[in-house]
Amino acid sequence: MENHGRGSAPRPAAGEVEEPAPGLPGPLPYEGVWRFTAPAVDASVPQARHAVRDLLLRQGVPVSDDLVHGLLLIVSELVTNAVRHAALLSPMLAVEVAVGAEWVRVSVEDNHPYRPTALEADHGQTGGRGLLLVREVTREAGGVCDVEHTANGGKVIWAALPLVPVRVS
Repeated sequence: MENHGRGSAPRPAAGEVEEPAPGLPGPLPYEGVWRFTAPAVDASVPQARHAVRDLLLRQGVPVSDDLVHGLLLIVSELVTNAVRHAALLSPMLAVEVAVGAEWVRVSVEDNHPYRPTALEADHGQTGGRGLLLVREVTREAGGVCDVEHTANGGKVIWAALPLVPVRVS
């Protein structure tokens, strides 16, 4: 996975150290944006899940076991959807992990123009509940998720979860 900086200032390349501006705190060691592409095939689902898990561990992102499980479930569902529903028009997909001081965001992008909606699935069906599951896991973690169109006519589906668990009274 490569570290691609986004936002107002570029991130340093691997092995480089970014010096903070005088008087301003520097980025936390685990902050950054990482993106990788994969073919839209079944084997990419576990590969994406393992890559995200390994990235979180390698970067020292302060995530609880529950949050890791939720993020990996979200990645699995989103990559599975891209493989099942977009592969014909989008033979490649992209997975992105963005980590800030207080949140982590995972997204899956493909070039298929169809924007899915999370609809109530027929209880007799064995599939069709992936986005409902993504929305529920995201909501329970205190996060947000959405689907957006990309400049090239495709879509990106993302979920952002807080690193600090939200307490429900």
